[in-house]
Amino acid sequence: MAGIDFERLNVLIVDDNKHMVNLIKTILHSLGVRNIREASDGADAFMELRNFPADIVFSDLAMSPLDGLEFTRLVRNAKDSPNPYVHIIMLTGHTEFGRLRAAVDVGVTDFLAKPVSAKAIYQRVINVIHNPPAFVREKHYFGPDRRRFREDRLKSDFQRARLVQENTQEGLSEADINELLMQ
Repeated sequence: MAGIDFERLNVLIVDDNKHMVNLIKTILHSLGVRNIREASDGADAFMELRNFPADIVFSDLAMSPLDGLEFTRLVRNAKDSPNPYVHIIMLTGHTEFGRLRAAVDVGVTDFLAKPVSAKAIYQRVINVIHNPPAFVREKHYFGPDRRRFREDRLKSDFQRARLVQENTQEGLSEADINELLMQ
């Protein structure tokens, strides 16, 4: 698939919802990913990164005691961070524009709105591997270049996530939702 040896990828899933962890693991296994670890919050994930050289982290936004934003901030900025350059894909059902902006400002690589699909996970993995963002260091920021998240892209991602959340219960397919967005 797309010239990527999925079997060699190391993926860490950080989510306090066991069902979501199992769903993402199942999707990743179907892509061929074999090296998967999991953690139930940001603190456990940070410790896991010390022993597991993750290439990609899928992290939930809302967890306790250390949420996805604090976890990302820690990975990017802590002096003892095992890999400040790891790709962090934020999973969230909270798609308000302010939350997306906050995630960009702490250094996430990309987003996935819940409910997730196999296609969306595949696209994010392909994107971070084939189009890795440049990392920048500024006075108060270290992480992927934030300019790639122009406000119009964040707002369109927000609109799409809202449509998915609102229409999933009504039985609309992803194709139906894409059609709605084109109108």
